[in-house]
Amino acid sequence: MELNLQNQKVLVSASSGGIGHAIATAFAREGTEVIINGRSEDSVNSAIAKIKENLPDAKLLPLAADLGTADGCRLATESYPEINILVNNLSLYESVDFFEITDEQWQRLFDINIMSSVRLSRHYLKQMLERKQGRILFIASESAISPAPEMAHYSATKTMQLSIARSLAELTKGTEVTVNSLLPGSTMTESVMDFIQDVFDDKSLSAEAAEQKFMAENRSTSLIQRLIRPEEIANAAVFLCSPLASAFNGSAVRVDGGLVRSIS
Repeated sequence: MELNLQNQKVLVSASSGGIGHAIATAFAREGTEVIINGRSEDSVNSAIAKIKENLPDAKLLPLAADLGTADGCRLATESYPEINILVNNLSLYESVDFFEITDEQWQRLFDINIMSSVRLSRHYLKQMLERKQGRILFIASESAISPAPEMAHYSATKTMQLSIARSLAELTKGTEVTVNSLLPGSTMTESVMDFIQDVFDDKSLSAEAAEQKFMAENRSTSLIQRLIRPEEIANAAVFLCSPLASAFNGSAVRVDGGLVRSIS
């Protein structure tokens, strides 16, 4: 399927690894100019090299900046004042018993998961509205509508992302700008596998055994009964940011493997 994304410039926050890297790779495959973001030059350069191994003609731009800070977001908008597509992917999660989550941990996740997307959207949405064209996509989580008891603070920030995205979508009436949210289920990334090992506190489990145990005991409602692959999330993200998805606006689209028992 031709997604008509050539001549577009896209910023994917936290795209040096995990889901963000998969999304950036998928965009690069479509011929877009992709800004690769990580907190260090080494991580950004490594991510760019990895994409170019399979896509040597990929158009990639570096952004070494901690977008979980105001200074990092300022560096991003100064380095790349105009873009066509913003994917707010940066997010931090951790497994902590509710009664042990400190005020500092609540604040840290709010600053990273919420304020990074707020600051970037505040800058880029304004110019998109002026041009009457553009895409913003929030990478939320199924935890936004099915909160995880082992990470109440993370789940809360994901629910808040849905609200912010919908509020921003209301500003786009009469334009070709869209703002949507994508809600992935548990996805097989390196950090998620580390998270799963922490949940069980059993280092003897193989990666395959840990995945099966986690899905059976912690995500038992999943219909696919496996972790989602990053590429599956990336395919949905790129489609939602394409002209073919022009009727999706203010939507929260689930890519959760049927984990959430809901028809809405």
